[in-house]
Amino acid sequence: MSVASRCCLIVPATSERFLAKARRLEVDEVVIDLEDAVPPAEKRAARERAMAAVAYEWTAPAVSVRVNALGTPWGNDDLAACACAGDALRSVVLPKADAVAIRAADAALGGADLRLQALLETPAGVLDAAATARATRRLSALIVGYADLGAALGRDPGDIGRWSAIQDLVLLAARANDVAAVDGPWMAVGDPSGLERSAAHAAAAGFDGKWAIHPMQVDLVQRSFSPSEDAVRRARSVLDALDAAARAGHGAVSLDGEMVDEAHREAALRVLARAGVAT
Repeated sequence: MSVASRCCLIVPATSERFLAKARRLEVDEVVIDLEDAVPPAEKRAARERAMAAVAYEWTAPAVSVRVNALGTPWGNDDLAACACAGDALRSVVLPKADAVAIRAADAALGGADLRLQALLETPAGVLDAAATARATRRLSALIVGYADLGAALGRDPGDIGRWSAIQDLVLLAARANDVAAVDGPWMAVGDPSGLERSAAHAAAAGFDGKWAIHPMQVDLVQRSFSPSEDAVRRARSVLDALDAAARAGHGAVSLDGEMVDEAHREAALRVLARAGVAT
């Protein structure tokens, strides 16, 4: 079962100050950005800064790098640098991803012990989500990229209710291929109530986590994707009841007035995995 970070904070590689601050943050994952946040003239310097930063001591348990898209003047060099970054780098986030691009990135990373995350931010990329999810065993997550998708579709990225069909498509592709499903960021940093609605909507839809673009968004996002104590207790009860039923030779059992069977086991395990509880 693949379970993503609850919150992935994206940090531009243009700023030593931002990188230094991110080192100390209690966040599940930091994504160092070489793409949208870096102007063309700064790409090479940002890449060097990012590779140096990967070796820092981070509070976050996972550090990733968003490279430039393949087909740009910088994408291949970004991937080559990541392949040589060492064990501290967890994964590479590939923008404008589809199955062809993911396979090319997989080949470029060679024998490096790195995962790939696919940022789906074009109409073709979303329609190709299932093929992308099974393109390589290295793939660990599908991510919805609202800004570019919104521009391509003529749709407001902040109009939460209009994205359900795309979220469902990405979620189905992720679950069918046992990779994580990650919601894209809420772009309005000064709108915490909008962020709360967006995160709650994605969590209720079944997503594993969400991107953040500012440190002030981190706590709210991580809380939104953390199961409540009641949910954890319920998940444990489901597993205990199913195990007892199996020992008695039964496939289903009544628990608090509800019939539960093996179909409920995966949901319970996912809750416990999100909560970081051993099973």
